[in-house]
Amino acid sequence: MEKVDARDDGTSMASIMQMTLIDKNNKQRIRQMRTFSKDIGVNTEYKTIFFLSPSDVKNTAFLTYDYSGDDKDDDQWMYLPALKKTKRIPASDKDAAFMGSDFSYSDMTDKELDDYTFKLLKEVTIKRKSGNEKAWVIESTPVSQAVIDETGYTKSILYVRKDNYVLTRAKFYLKKAKRIKYMDVRKLEEIDGVWVAITTTMTTKQGKRTLHKTILTNSNVEINQDISDDMFTIRTIEKGL
Repeated sequence: MEKVDARDDGTSMASIMQMTLIDKNNKQRIRQMRTFSKDIGVNTEYKTIFFLSPSDVKNTAFLTYDYSGDDKDDDQWMYLPALKKTKRIPASDKDAAFMGSDFSYSDMTDKELDDYTFKLLKEVTIKRKSGNEKAWVIESTPVSQAVIDETGYTKSILYVRKDNYVLTRAKFYLKKAKRIKYMDVRKLEEIDGVWVAITTTMTTKQGKRTLHKTILTNSNVEINQDISDDMFTIRTIEKGL
């Protein structure tokens, strides 16, 4: 897992992202977003997400300061244009759904390896239209109740590709309602030497029943471009693009 954590993901990235929300009746809602991320020093990454459409979420914005390698909690803020107010996301709310999706606020940050124990379960071949993927299957278990409470997961099953150390699939066991979330990177592309998830799905199930599904699609991806630090401030998410 150290190699997964150390994998080169560039020093910055910008993209246009589409979020498709699909309910249990297969009704879809589509949201358009603009995303930016940038490494700040060795152990910190800043991220912003600006919602462009539809009108009910337009100008909503999300800011994350993702700290790794120390004991500092990640910082997250959400700007709500209807209230003209920026809300700080407390640690107790980070297991909640991000903008009605199947991704949580915790999913929007990188995980600390020291917060988990890892066990290699087996090796498998994942069959896809783009070709077969050889992967390790790894069980990830939180080391404390605090980690469970913050992430909402009691354990995870991770599928890591052998050729590039990309997390390509995952199965997350939720602490409440006996639900399981299934993550799958359906399309992966190498852009300027960096592997980028182009299409990612997250599906929430209870038993065999699908409760909700989210599809994230990246386009116009730019790697290692110069992005001003000013893009990652509360003032900027309140002002908008």
